[in-house]
Amino acid sequence: MKKVQQRIFLAFTCCIFLFITSCTMKNTEIVKINVNTSEEMYQMKGGMGASWHVIRDVFPLNNEKYKIQVREVAPLGSAHGGNPPLSKTGAWEQIKNHASWLGMNFIRLEILQRSYLPERGRYDWDSEEMLALYTILDWAEENGVDIFLQQMAINVEWNAYPGIHPLISAPKDLDAYAEAIATLLEFLTIEKGYSCIKYFCMTNEPPGGTWGYWWEYGENEGKIEDAWARLKKEFDQRGITIPISGPDWTDLPPFNEERLTFAKYFGAIDIHSYQGVSAEGEETLRQWANWAHKQGKPFFLTEYGNMSLGWGTNDPNQKSFEAALSNASDVMRGMRAGVDAFNRWSFTNRGDLDGQWQLIATFDRAKKRYRNEVMPEPEAYYGFGIISRFLSKYSSVLKTEVPAPDSVLMCNALKSPGGVLSVFLLNKSGKPIHVEVRFSGNIPGEMHLYQVSKEIIHTPGFELNKVKSYGEGEHCALLLPPRSISVITQHSLDNRDKGIVF
Repeated sequence: MKKVQQRIFLAFTCCIFLFITSCTMKNTEIVKINVNTSEEMYQMKGGMGASWHVIRDVFPLNNEKYKIQVREVAPLGSAHGGNPPLSKTGAWEQIKNHASWLGMNFIRLEILQRSYLPERGRYDWDSEEMLALYTILDWAEENGVDIFLQQMAINVEWNAYPGIHPLISAPKDLDAYAEAIATLLEFLTIEKGYSCIKYFCMTNEPPGGTWGYWWEYGENEGKIEDAWARLKKEFDQRGITIPISGPDWTDLPPFNEERLTFAKYFGAIDIHSYQGVSAEGEETLRQWANWAHKQGKPFFLTEYGNMSLGWGTNDPNQKSFEAALSNASDVMRGMRAGVDAFNRWSFTNRGDLDGQWQLIATFDRAKKRYRNEVMPEPEAYYGFGIISRFLSKYSSVLKTEVPAPDSVLMCNALKSPGGVLSVFLLNKSGKPIHVEVRFSGNIPGEMHLYQVSKEIIHTPGFELNKVKSYGEGEHCALLLPPRSISVITQHSLDNRDKGIVF
């Protein structure tokens, strides 16, 4: 009965909102946005998702054993411990259901070399981490999700340089390193039959960007391009066609072609961004994307967030709606710049290691144990889902004209491979904005409006259902609430439906 009352209250609130909108729009300046449905700027080579690791733990660190030690706090960032044990089957089903609801279709799936090769020559295909990997890959295969497989580090004593902690060491034996990765991919694609693995990246955030942590030689000599060259050679010899992606640098590194001599080993280009993408950052993304596309390679933003809002230990800011607004801005700027896929940090996360980056709560931070009931982190979840649920992979970005500064209003329009149109709108300002979205080219059929803001999300009984529908060929007039994200789309999804994958 209580849920019925909440639905009635929510419907009543929406009706009042629409009534006020219709009354006030007659006397208010309207921002007219033009979408040319026939003019495609480029077609994305991926979609949108969030990092999902299978790494259970990295402790104890045993730092006293090494001359070059790993940092004691968040030694792997927050790339471990976000998932419950596989024995908690109910929680895992909930996690997969949330992944499907979000419509994530491009996921950076993260492992260590230790996950499958803890000792030289001894592959462990049945480790807890590998079993978790199969669970996620099974879900991805069933749902048509593209996997960007990421090896974060080696973390194996047998192939680390003496005196360097294996979590941050470069591999001492490049032959064994490359052979292990190739064997892993052969096992996953041939033995296990997974076709969802589309790209592979061999290490996380190595030196070369504005910060790097995972490729330490100490007093030894070596360079990371030798490893990329050796890995590409191994792939070619074995007939492995999964593209290697790199350089995986952070933090939104400036583009400098002269430094990228090793890119000949790559079939895809990817970088990270953690300060929020500014106008200058958008131009940096555009330079990377243009360069990659000229070589016939996709360009991915495989981690993004905004650390200027706060991070570290259990800082809550990354799960806030303010972060969701910043992330939405990054995605919209990236679409204008030519980015082919977006991967947010992160889907599952303990939330007490390096900040609360999680979209869903799998871990009880106070009691230090995994939850039986996995719940959305509402502001992050819906702030992400308002875009991810309606973004088909391999969509085309359409020419869109917005007569307003980016500091106030941003808008991108996408068309799925099946011709389904979605228009995303971001009101960054503290005031409501009246807009009218007009279409030229092929005029779309019926469209539907969905909206979120911090206030809307916290309305009792909130569900992400359509607020309004528009008839075929109709200009879409609407009010954007202050600091909100909206989508007008031909997709008609109820809150109970899975998100759109393709």
